[in-house]
Amino acid sequence: MRLFYHPDQERHAPEHFLLRGRPAPSPEGPVRAELLAQGLAEVGLSLTAPGGVDSERLKTRLARIHAPRYLDFLATIHARWQTLPDAAEIVAPNVHPCGGGHHYPRHPVGQAGWHLHDMACPITADSFAGILASAATAQAAAESVSGSEHHAYALCRPPGHHAGPERAGGFCFLNNAALAATVLRESFARVAIVDVDLHHGNGTQDIFYARRDVWTGSLHADPADFYPFFWGGADETGQGEGEGANVNLPLPLGSDGAAFLDGLETLLERLADYAPQAVVVALGLDAHKADPLAGLALEREDFTVVGRRLAELDLPTVLVQEGGYPTDYLSHNLAAFMAGFTGA
Repeated sequence: MRLFYHPDQERHAPEHFLLRGRPAPSPEGPVRAELLAQGLAEVGLSLTAPGGVDSERLKTRLARIHAPRYLDFLATIHARWQTLPDAAEIVAPNVHPCGGGHHYPRHPVGQAGWHLHDMACPITADSFAGILASAATAQAAAESVSGSEHHAYALCRPPGHHAGPERAGGFCFLNNAALAATVLRESFARVAIVDVDLHHGNGTQDIFYARRDVWTGSLHADPADFYPFFWGGADETGQGEGEGANVNLPLPLGSDGAAFLDGLETLLERLADYAPQAVVVALGLDAHKADPLAGLALEREDFTVVGRRLAELDLPTVLVQEGGYPTDYLSHNLAAFMAGFTGA
């Protein structure tokens, strides 16, 4: 199994985000990558840097899952923001089109409100370079599985599964799991995304909701009580051609490892009905009981079982890192997952 990480991801390093109305240190920073790399080293795995950060094929694939005006926004907004009188160094929205806007604004402040769903996605001068490097990492892992590798891992930060066709949210800007699925679709007719992050992958759902060639399934804390709040219910099953190809399994807040593993079995039963030829795993580790964003209560050893069970699918698989935030446990949780997945 090859494992990828592009060091330019460090260039996205926001210091703060807004939590319950107060500025708080951002848990989504370069230290996450350091801790995750330590976890891989625990089980004898090491990372390779991919190329292609600014390649035409990356841009072409991103345009299949994100709107052109959104990609242009991410690439240009910081420079345009700095031309505003008394602008802050970071791009952060102060107005949103709640209820749906009737037209797309020209002004940078309006565009920030349109595209940045929440206050967890500040954009700095170097952010876009880091965001692209994260996407390039996912692309490299998927290309290796489309080639000779049976499994690959992408250490992606910022993460991606809350990023929709033209919306950032929850620390996510470009949808790395959707990008990996897009690459796999070039080689496989039926691809599935299995999301085991603490939070519902609302951006992934939005991208594929009306499609059947990519099945999406998410196991997560119930959005009635937890982020992303507005998406992730069991009644969201897809539409049009995609009807039945989106599966959500919300768990009660505070559910333990036994409940999570039962839910995973149910999700994988639904996956088997789809009969995918390749799989993307949106790998969150934030379901651990000590995670700073904790909403579930998994123990370290539960991640070993999750990894083993996903490996038993015996399908070409791309593991794309999603959540999991700095604690004394984070590196060990990834090591536990990888021990189960690789049989180490």
